[in-house]
Amino acid sequence: MKIIAVKLLVAINLAALPSSCQNSKALNQINTVQGPINFSELGMSLTHEHIMSNYGKEINETPSYDSIQLFNQVIPYLKNLRSLGVNSIFDCTTEYFGRRVDLLKMISDATDIQIITNTGFYGAADDRYIPEYAYGASAKAISEIWIDEFENGIKGTDIKPGFIKLAFDDGRPPSDIDKKLLEAGILTHLSTGLTIAVHTGKNMEALELQMQLLRDNAIHPSAWIWTHANKVEDDIVLLDLAAKGSWISLDGVNESNINEYIRRIKLFKQKNLLHKILLSHDGNGFPSGGPIRNFEAIFESLVPEMLTNGFTQDDIYQVLVRNPKEAFQIRIRKTDDQDKMQVSIPKVLAEDENK
Repeated sequence: MKIIAVKLLVAINLAALPSSCQNSKALNQINTVQGPINFSELGMSLTHEHIMSNYGKEINETPSYDSIQLFNQVIPYLKNLRSLGVNSIFDCTTEYFGRRVDLLKMISDATDIQIITNTGFYGAADDRYIPEYAYGASAKAISEIWIDEFENGIKGTDIKPGFIKLAFDDGRPPSDIDKKLLEAGILTHLSTGLTIAVHTGKNMEALELQMQLLRDNAIHPSAWIWTHANKVEDDIVLLDLAAKGSWISLDGVNESNINEYIRRIKLFKQKNLLHKILLSHDGNGFPSGGPIRNFEAIFESLVPEMLTNGFTQDDIYQVLVRNPKEAFQIRIRKTDDQDKMQVSIPKVLAEDENK
């Protein structure tokens, strides 16, 4: 009964609700592995999952998959997610960590799920997935690689990224390479308007560095997503940054922590900040060839519990449909002060829209 109720909620009730107003200065399209779509087509979205990755393997092994085993495992699973109402998945597997846009496109074609891939490097895991050349390259040179993926496609394909993915290790101060990659991400945002999603967790020193560099470059906090913010126990810190415009990504939903997520989401609603959170599982359809790390608990468990805990259908629509559209809209987000934000479309995109 629980799953049936969610299917009806997603397929009928939510689809009928009006979408939020779009900023007139924002680009109306986002890149998927099948090509650009209008943001209104994103629908129900999971904003931090891994269709597959080779985390744990050596950097030279991460691009390699047994494609038959991969497809046999992932395609039926994603088809089931599609039946639960999932329209789009933001895939957070970066280059040198297992990103394969050619395989993602085949999976998307077979499942009718829109997959949005990324540009950027993964700086966590003791830097094991940062390519050697990045240490000698400047932040500008690295950003040019990421900008080229956005403008011309990834690895000779016409597939382009829909966001920037970066990462910091938990429990240690940011290193020089961490800072350089963040600077490259900022330069990429200033050129492309792509949102910067950063694996930060509970690393407060990494958080301070990010906030400082955003301020130094006059970038509004809404250009930045605090991923794995669910690991932070202090709600006040999360609420404070959400109030300033940052996106708070609560990525670890699973069957065992539904009550904690209900408590935290209630708190955001009480503070009128429901419009600043993103929900996901950090699931993985093919973790180094292993069994699936599930990503359906939001629909099978969390949403039903939200409905029995005073949340409305519009609240659910806000978090799972409106928020992803707003968080990942492609626009350069500048600020002159804490209260005034300026947004603009990158020149190359403005030209595309006028064609």
